[in-house]
Amino acid sequence: MSAALAGPDAVAHALEAVRRAGAVAADAVAVESDSVEVRVRDAEVDHVKQARERGLGIRAFVNGGDGLATAVTSTSDLSPEVIERMAAETVALARATAPDRHAGLPDGGFVADRPDLGLLDPADRASTVEDRIARAREAEAAARGADPRISNSEGSEASSDFARVAFGNSEGLLAEYESAHHGISCMPVARDGSGMQTDYWMSVGRRLADLDAPADVGREAARRALGRLGARRVPTAEVPVIFDPMTARSLVGNLVGCLSGYSVYREASFLAGRLGDVIADARVTVVDDGRRPGGLGSKPFDGEGLATRRNVVVGEGRLETYLLDSYSARKLGLASTGNASRGVGSGPGVGATNLWLEPGDATLDEIVADTPRGLLVTSLFGHGFNAVNGDFSRGAAGVWIEGGKRTHPVEEITIAGNLGRMLLDVDAVGSDLLWLGRVAAPSLRVARMTVAGE
Repeated sequence: MSAALAGPDAVAHALEAVRRAGAVAADAVAVESDSVEVRVRDAEVDHVKQARERGLGIRAFVNGGDGLATAVTSTSDLSPEVIERMAAETVALARATAPDRHAGLPDGGFVADRPDLGLLDPADRASTVEDRIARAREAEAAARGADPRISNSEGSEASSDFARVAFGNSEGLLAEYESAHHGISCMPVARDGSGMQTDYWMSVGRRLADLDAPADVGREAARRALGRLGARRVPTAEVPVIFDPMTARSLVGNLVGCLSGYSVYREASFLAGRLGDVIADARVTVVDDGRRPGGLGSKPFDGEGLATRRNVVVGEGRLETYLLDSYSARKLGLASTGNASRGVGSGPGVGATNLWLEPGDATLDEIVADTPRGLLVTSLFGHGFNAVNGDFSRGAAGVWIEGGKRTHPVEEITIAGNLGRMLLDVDAVGSDLLWLGRVAAPSLRVARMTVAGE
């Protein structure tokens, strides 16, 4: 057996092999990743996980009459002979597949530049497992030392992942990039006479230098857990609901699925057929930008090799575009937005890159002070969202507001509404945009929702 090929060489070899096997068009992606994750509880190491993975995916197109027939295969063996065998099998599978007139590679627009997006610091590779254990221990110690009521912990974690992605197609494109993802998190347990509560906090970034200090992560996690002690239910009411940045990004995440071109052409989204319509309050502007420097979703090209870009999805309340790859774009008679997302084991789909709700001017404290009576949501539970009609119902916890002041923590409640109505009822947007992943939001207030409690 020959030695495994490096990512770009594996992609080039696959494309040549699939062409010889009879494909009229093809693309391939190779991903190599190295990851490490540690978790500690108190001062003890709970687990250490290290993994090295590599994979190659091939997508082949063959003529099938009314359109192209497609197949996708993948392997973790990057030796030349295995790649050649897989290429032949991919073409054979494609010939057994029904043709689709919307299938095919994108119609141009492939990445030509190589922007420096700040996706990693090479020096971070020198960080050891012991370094990560030390950071996790520091977060854990800070949380436990924050208050005597912090009685236990679900653990503190520190992790890193380094990846190299190579992509090529039969149109002559061969490109690659490297990236990293680092994180630290803490989940303490607080206890007093009212019972036990837990919460968490985290920090993530492309570089270790981007992370908050571990002790700051631990103290913030402790503050959040302590803030939930003494929580109780409230009577059912219709009131303004404020979402903090952690929970507001969940709302924006629900919106992402409704914006996917696949959901739209299948009419599985309440936003289908709404391009150009006002779907939200004018305070709502949502942007997706695959080239945001240091963004956790940033990359120079998407899963089909198209250059990523900035897309204003919702501009001052008006739906400007869906998120599209080339297939969903053809189904809708539109153009790709550079949002193809792909792993080695599947064909392209649609995914957000860095997607956020643009911040406003008010602080969270100012929004609370401007709320005579209502709920500040700090945690959401469950998955009660229907993308087809926009109905929204989630378990929640947070803080009750009376007279513009936080009065007591709240738990065991449900908040309900309709995302379409909620977007139109946004009447305040905070300045506290928070990035803890690829989707971000500031605090926001919805003028009226149902809070179901006692």
